[in-house]
Amino acid sequence: MTHSAYVFDAYGTLFDVHSAVARHADLVGPAAARVSEMWRAKQLEYTWTRSGMGRYRDFWALTEEALDFALAAVPGASRQARARLLEAYQTLDCFGEVSAVLKALKARGARLAILSNGTPAMLAAAARSAGIADLLDDIFSVDTVKVFKTSPKTYALVTQAYGIEPSAVSFQSSNRWDIAGAAAFGFACRWINRSGQPDEYGDLAPVATLGDLSGLV
Repeated sequence: MTHSAYVFDAYGTLFDVHSAVARHADLVGPAAARVSEMWRAKQLEYTWTRSGMGRYRDFWALTEEALDFALAAVPGASRQARARLLEAYQTLDCFGEVSAVLKALKARGARLAILSNGTPAMLAAAARSAGIADLLDDIFSVDTVKVFKTSPKTYALVTQAYGIEPSAVSFQSSNRWDIAGAAAFGFACRWINRSGQPDEYGDLAPVATLGDLSGLV
């Protein structure tokens, strides 16, 4: 094996961030897809804004704030869905190939971990719900360093814990900005481009672009 650790972003990479709204689309209303898109966009915007200001609030708080904005901003969206959507976010659906890929990598002797903006409680709940908790060696949360990706401090959580060089880490994320940050840190990055987005950050390229995680095995 060329990498001693395979590290995965959580939201959008292992877990489908739009599955919470999809479960309760009827309750949210006819603009459910727009609510889901705005919820995710604002959630990420808040992490970047707060990191830039040095005013950290944990990812669960930002997830709540982003949902409140989306429900208020999208005409016809029902605020009655709020509690159910937040509950569903704790148990997001796992993408179909995830379990098999993790099992295959584990069988090769790879060390497997999550590195995510999510809080420890959020990530533990999602991993348990998806049935992958026993396949993971570690779950690294940026809550430890109180700053969000793409701060180098977040990626250093892995190298410091394992005592390895960044180049020994294969890092997988569906978020191109996350891949850029991890590549700048020195990880060998695989961009999981599930939705066929155009590339960006040309000076911070991944070593490979994959349609899903199956390409790892």
